[in-house]
Amino acid sequence: MSATTFDLTAADARHVWHPYTQHGLGDEPVPVRRAFGAYLYDANDRPILDAISSWWVTLHGHAQPEVAAAIAEQARTLEQVIFAGFTHEPASRLAAALVERVPAGLARVFYSDDGSTAVEVAVKMALQYWRNLGERRRLVVALENAYHGDTFGAMSVSARGLFTDPFSEKLFDVVRLPDPVDEDVVAAFDRVLADRGVDVAAIIVEPLVLGAGGMRMWSAERLRALRERAAAAGVLFIADEVMTGFGRTGPLFACEHARIAPDLMCVSKGITGGFLPFGATFATDAIFGAFLDRDRTKTLFHGHSYCANPIACAAALASLALLDDSSARRRAGIEASHRAAARQFAAMDGITNVRVLGTIIAMDLVAPERGYLSGVGRALASYALERGVLLRPLGDTVYIMPPFCTTADDLALAYGVITDFVKAQ
Repeated sequence: MSATTFDLTAADARHVWHPYTQHGLGDEPVPVRRAFGAYLYDANDRPILDAISSWWVTLHGHAQPEVAAAIAEQARTLEQVIFAGFTHEPASRLAAALVERVPAGLARVFYSDDGSTAVEVAVKMALQYWRNLGERRRLVVALENAYHGDTFGAMSVSARGLFTDPFSEKLFDVVRLPDPVDEDVVAAFDRVLADRGVDVAAIIVEPLVLGAGGMRMWSAERLRALRERAAAAGVLFIADEVMTGFGRTGPLFACEHARIAPDLMCVSKGITGGFLPFGATFATDAIFGAFLDRDRTKTLFHGHSYCANPIACAAALASLALLDDSSARRRAGIEASHRAAARQFAAMDGITNVRVLGTIIAMDLVAPERGYLSGVGRALASYALERGVLLRPLGDTVYIMPPFCTTADDLALAYGVITDFVKAQ
């Protein structure tokens, strides 16, 4: 079927099942023909500012030439090879480059497909680590309002609620600490360690920002205290930097705000600059050492068909190289714009709890309904799209997390859409 006769909308409506979409509401997806920089272009070539980095993945900008060129070159050389028993230069180069830039002590890299699977790997590593050492530590500690992914292990360590309810009886139990934004999470962790510390295998956190839970921002002091308590108790500390990694909060990783290094760290989303799905789990040599044995039963029996895909590795290497001083200045510029806008938003009726961290600005809209299903988010998203801005509020929480190429004028456009919507209510 030729491009001129193909009916994209009809084929999509007939055959495609979109993520996080209630098709019964009848909303038609927007056909996107191309993208460049901070903008998407629809079928009529209308520009749409991508104010959320296409679900937080587009780091430097769409169709970034350096990343596109790296992908094309690698595709002509080696597109895929099994990573069990084989290796290749892009994967080894990427591992070495990443280890140079992640928090100190993270020396081993396990490649996977996305953020959820990177979390699965970390949880499995933590639990099997203790088993391989001959200790029966089976409990995992997690935070209220956390989100770590949609696979079963990741759902288990995420907050129970709308996303997990249909599967609740199949999820493993965790010890839940209170939301670190609202309560003394450190004291709660102290109580868990006092009561059940010998049974705790690991604690998993989203450093400084609970993303899908509502862009809830918590302090570096509490993060550092949790890390210190875990280290003192011999509990493995897992940092889920799937969203916060690669400069989203200012420094390359959110853990740097608290000057901590986790035992395990999960990354994805921005790792390839938004070009390809990819994930990685970092571990210390001590954790790797618990699996290093002549006994094959101590192997980490986990893998993915596309583990360390050479094209994705090449994209990640090119993206990592772009996270230079110039990128840091652009991120700082976005944060400065956000902080100036935050002062304006904080003075408005209809907006509460304005917060900024790095390239992320978030605020809550005053609405009759609260939470993820609040209709105000859908209304704002529709309003913004009509005006050429892509926003995807988390219910009554609206946020902007743009690509690093986004200009002050672009940001003003996004701020203005939110301002106009709130004033019209």
